[in-house]
Amino acid sequence: MKKTIFILIPVVVILFCSFNNELKLTEKKALEKVTVTNATEQRLLEHVKTIKQFVGANSKYNNEFAFFVDMRVMSGKNRFIVYDLKKDLIVDQGLVAHGIGSETGKKEELKFSNTNSSFCTSLGKYSIGQDYFGKFGKAYKLYGLDATNSNAFARSIVLHKYDQVPYEEQDKAIVHSLGCPMVNEKYYGRIEKIIDNSKKNIILDIYY
Repeated sequence: MKKTIFILIPVVVILFCSFNNELKLTEKKALEKVTVTNATEQRLLEHVKTIKQFVGANSKYNNEFAFFVDMRVMSGKNRFIVYDLKKDLIVDQGLVAHGIGSETGKKEELKFSNTNSSFCTSLGKYSIGQDYFGKFGKAYKLYGLDATNSNAFARSIVLHKYDQVPYEEQDKAIVHSLGCPMVNEKYYGRIEKIIDNSKKNIILDIYY
């Protein structure tokens, strides 16, 4: 009896591993199929590829996680993405407000600016810096890494929470910020843990 058990265990392990690998391949194929037909997913994958190359060439930045914000997605929908760069997975997502100056009066059309007092969101890569305590409690300084957001620090553009940002998705636009990426308090609590546990600066990529 003992001999039979000893023989069966490796077989069970092999079968389990085989099934697990097949499941992963199936999930991967399903994901690839979705990203080909979904414009939002396709934009995300393009930016993920760019950020992977960027952090790969700059060792001072976190190469495990990155944050992405797709400004083509309506503000009432989840558009702040936490992405696992190693596993190629979206691990979290939530609502994020954009600057009131980015409104054009036209549905789903925004404008962007790097100019002080424009109250606009700025596109580009940001390095998430040290936290500090200000008007909205704990917030994180943002440093623009591109020509399109180079004035972020001077403009006091920061990542912060705000109690008027809803947690659940909705079919209407949410509250505006003065140019900062502003998220719900509950969601902020989750991304806060990722930032604080990171030994290297995390990249936030805002695109349109």
